[in-house]
Amino acid sequence: MVAQQVRPVAVPRKTRRRDGRAAALYLAPAGILLAALLAYPIYQLVLISFYDYGQPQAAGNAPLVFLGFANYTDLLSQAQFWTVLGKTIGFAAACVAGSLIVGTGLAVLASRVRSLPRMLLFLAALGAWSTPAIAGSYVWLFLFDTDFGLVNEVLSGLGLPFEHHSWTFGTLGAFGLVAAEVIWCSFPFVLVTMYAGIKGIPDEVLEAASLDGASAWRTTWTIVLPMVRPLLMIATVQSIIWDFKVFTQIYVMTNGGGVAGRNLVLNVYAYQQAFAGQEYGLGSAIGVVMTLLLLSVTGLYVRTQRRSAAWL
Repeated sequence: MVAQQVRPVAVPRKTRRRDGRAAALYLAPAGILLAALLAYPIYQLVLISFYDYGQPQAAGNAPLVFLGFANYTDLLSQAQFWTVLGKTIGFAAACVAGSLIVGTGLAVLASRVRSLPRMLLFLAALGAWSTPAIAGSYVWLFLFDTDFGLVNEVLSGLGLPFEHHSWTFGTLGAFGLVAAEVIWCSFPFVLVTMYAGIKGIPDEVLEAASLDGASAWRTTWTIVLPMVRPLLMIATVQSIIWDFKVFTQIYVMTNGGGVAGRNLVLNVYAYQQAFAGQEYGLGSAIGVVMTLLLLSVTGLYVRTQRRSAAWL
């Protein structure tokens, strides 16, 4: 016999509504707090994006000039904006995919090993999770340093042509290095989330699959992953939000966006426009566009999952 994919039973609509109201009541205090903390900054961000707001206006030495959507039309007409947007989407997609693959794979591994290896794995993940982004970025830069980096020393010792190799000069190399550091910082969240979901699967289900002769890979693919799908959705949405708005790692590891801005992402691009270029209105417009893109992507993903899963 072959283990069949588990299909959860659909929940009645009346029960879903009752559970939804209860969940809304529980989440209301946190929602009110978040709204109070975010509403005014977002309002100011949107408001500034409609004005010619530079350093003279910020210092009170010049009057504000209402531009309407001029900052947005100027932004959307810039070829550099579309180039940076494409790089941001590609970079974020690679980071999200890497974090999910590494985190989920290690979660499955942790559920199958003994307590001591599992404890060591979680301690290592906790160390990566708790490391500040700026500290982790400098550690990775030191490991991949052109002249004194451990990675170049090891690879050169193996006879590979990596002596004095610069990992941050080329566009793809720099993006790859930063993506590896972002995944290193992000996979612990996916690991802990998915491990909790895997441990919540009833032992009877896994034992039945084992008695049916299903392999570990077949059990993971057809039983474990479908049953932890809600948690996988949460981890995916959270990773999209985090990785799309990466700033510290890119800014530190590529020295502000790379040579001639070849490694710019939207967050660093907005920083350069707003603070280096003193165009706060244009920088705010970039921030608004980023917010709308994130809301659109996460909303589309959640809607797709709701349509394809009977348990939602």
